[in-house]
Amino acid sequence: MKFFIDTANLAEIREAKEFGLVDGVTTNPSLFAKESENWRTLAEKICQEIEGPVSLEVVGTTAKDMVQEARELVKIGPNVVVKIPMLLEGMKAVKILKEEGIETNVTLCFSPLQALMAAKAGASYISPFVGRLDDMSSEGMELVEQIMTIYGNYNFATQVLVASIRNPVHILQAALLGADVATVPFGVFGKLAKHPLTDIGLEKFLADWENAPKK
Repeated sequence: MKFFIDTANLAEIREAKEFGLVDGVTTNPSLFAKESENWRTLAEKICQEIEGPVSLEVVGTTAKDMVQEARELVKIGPNVVVKIPMLLEGMKAVKILKEEGIETNVTLCFSPLQALMAAKAGASYISPFVGRLDDMSSEGMELVEQIMTIYGNYNFATQVLVASIRNPVHILQAALLGADVATVPFGVFGKLAKHPLTDIGLEKFLADWENAPKK
C-alpha cells in the first residue's frame, strides 16, 4: 500500500520523506489556507519536492470551471493529479479530463455508488472519507470494503485512496482490505511506529548493555 501525506506544509513533507514513508501528497483548499505562503508558489515547491502524485483541488462547481482550473493546475508540475468533488458536474469534468490525459482524484466520496460512478467516469483515484463517516456514527471502513469489492468485480483501474484517516487503526484496516493508498496526516505517521512493548524492550536492552562487560 502506498502512503500519501495529507498536508500542504513543506516541512512536514520533508520530514516524512526522511522516514521513507511518502509516495505522494494530497492537499485541499483548507490545508493551503493554514499556510502563510502563496498557495501556487507552495504547490510548485511541493511538486518539486515529491516525485509521486500531488493532488491539487479545484474550487469550481461546474464542469466547465473544473476543466478550466484543471488545465491550469497541471501546469504547476508534471505530477499533479486534479482533485474533483463528487458531483454530477464533477463526473462530467472527470470524463473530459480523462480524454485529455489528465489524472483525477474524486474527493468527498461517502457511498459505494458514488465510487462506482467515479470509476465509470474514468477517475484515476477515488477518495472515501472514512473518518468523517466514523464521526457520523457510521462504519467508514465498511465503505472501503464495499468499494474494493465493486472495483474487483469489474476490474476498474481506479485506485482506492483511503482519506480522512484519524488513527493507525484506519491504516491497518485499509491495508488488510487491500486499498491502494492511504493518505495520512503528519501526526499519525509518528504513531505508526509506537508500541509500548517496543519501548520496554529497548529500555531493557540498553540497561543490559550498560551492565555488560566492556573489557
